[in-house]
This record gives sequence, structure tokens and C-alpha cells, in this order.
Amino acid sequence: MQARIQEYLLTEQDTAPYGITAGPDGALWFTEQKGNRIGRITPDGEMRFHPVPTPESGLSCITAGEDGALWFTAYKAGRIGRITVEGVITEFALPGDGSAPFGITPGPDDALWVTLTMTGRIGRVSLTGEITEHALPQAGCFPSFIACGPDGALWFTENQGNAIGRITTDGEVREYPLPREKSGPVGLACGPDGALWFTELLGNRIGRISTSGELQEYELPAENARPHAITPGLDGDLWFTEWGSGRIGRITAGGEITEYSIPTEGAEPHGIALGSDGAVWFAEECGRIGRLIPEGPGVPQA
Repeated sequence: MQARIQEYLLTEQDTAPYGITAGPDGALWFTEQKGNRIGRITPDGEMRFHPVPTPESGLSCITAGEDGALWFTAYKAGRIGRITVEGVITEFALPGDGSAPFGITPGPDDALWVTLTMTGRIGRVSLTGEITEHALPQAGCFPSFIACGPDGALWFTENQGNAIGRITTDGEVREYPLPREKSGPVGLACGPDGALWFTELLGNRIGRISTSGELQEYELPAENARPHAITPGLDGDLWFTEWGSGRIGRITAGGEITEYSIPTEGAEPHGIALGSDGAVWFAEECGRIGRLIPEGPGVPQA
């Protein structure tokens, strides 16, 4: 499959865009780790920005909630944030210090589920801000990204635990160790085939795990690609960012991988999401938002 990439330069530099998600308003919403803002970009490139009240929050991941708002994590501030499509922000402080919330996803129970990286816990945040935490078996496992699986459970990566975890809404946890040491799993998403797909930052692989725990792994062509985030596409495929190589990757359900170079050198792509326009959008730490448009025969239209 062929593709072309467009990039949109942010109005202020050194803001370090990080997470990105499709919003209910047809726009893409993103976090800025250094800029301490939530950004919004339309498919035609129009932007606006909303400063977060707590300074130096360390904004990370962002997701669309079931309530029509966007929810995000602030790992330095130990907070979960909510922003409406009009730009109204509410923040909820997590109990204790040093929890470092990172990944976030809507669950099947009308709540948001988050990974608490430093305390090794999974948190549940109700739409009114009530917080429950569940401890994981492995101390120091550093849970990272999280996604809701087709089995109604929440699945997450354990970056330093070298495992994929699963937690039910009742708090029952199961872990699936990866076959090779020091794989460093990070990004995770529910694939169109009903499996969970994840990136191995240190292992330089894309992994797939079925809801019954069956694992497959696929080596990336580029060396030291450092795959980071992953998202499902329109054509039964998945797209992922290669933080180390400055590329966007595509993997089919059969494991066929294609890589596309980002024009800007040192782009450092992190978050990635499928837009309402059928394009793949991604956040570049260098101060840009990227848009990859698949082209060629057989490309589905949004």
C-alpha cells in the first residue's frame, strides 16, 4: 500500500506533542508534554489549544470517553483530566503521591481505566471522579498502555514486567509473560481480528495476543525502530509509530509489515490514531502533528 504524509507545524515550538485520539467532534485531540496544553486539530489542519490549570503536569495519553468528552493523564501531577469539546477542563487528583498515571481507556462499565506506572496499579475512574485502585502481582512492572478487549476485560502492557496483563472489571488480574526477555512492551490496542496487538519497544517487534493468551511476534525491518503506540486501521490492519527510526509502520493481520518515513528528521512520533477522515494521525515530539493518507487501489474510503 502506498501512502503520503502531511505535517502540521504547531504555533509554538518545543511543546512536545505526545498522545493523540479521535474526538467525537470529528477532530483529533492531543496532549503536549512540555506545552502543558490539550490541542485540537481538524482534518483540514485548523488548530486550537487549551492550557491545563495544573502547571508542568506531564500530559501523556488521551482518549475519548463515553460521556462525549476527552480524558487524559497527567503523570507528573498525579491527575486525571477531562476536557469537553468546548474546552472546559476538570481535573481529578489521584490518592497518594507518585502514582504517575499514563495509559487511559474507556471501559465497558462507563468508567475510565488507567495505568499507574510508578505504583504498579490499575485505576478505575468514574465519570464523576471516584477512584478505585487494583494492585498488580509484579512489583515494579510499570504498566503502560491499556485498552478494552472484546472479552469485556481491560488489557495492558507491563513495560518492565515483560508481560501483557488482563484485569476484569471486578479486579481479577492475570499476566502473560512474553517469550523473550527485555522486550519492553508499551503500546497496545484491540485489533480488528479480536486480538490485542502491542509494540515491543526494546524487542523491536509487534506482538499479538489472543484473549485466550496465545502469542505471536513479528520482527520489524528497521533496526532500533523503538515501536511505541499502535492503533487499528480501516482495512483489517494496524498502524504504529516508530519512535527511534522516525517512521510509521503498518502491519496486516497476517504479519506483513510496511514502513513509511516521516519527512521531518528527528520527528520522534509517539501517539497515533485513526481520524474520521480515514487518515492515520500521529503526534511528533519535534512539534508537529502528522497525517498519513493511504493511497492506491483497494484503499477503503472513510
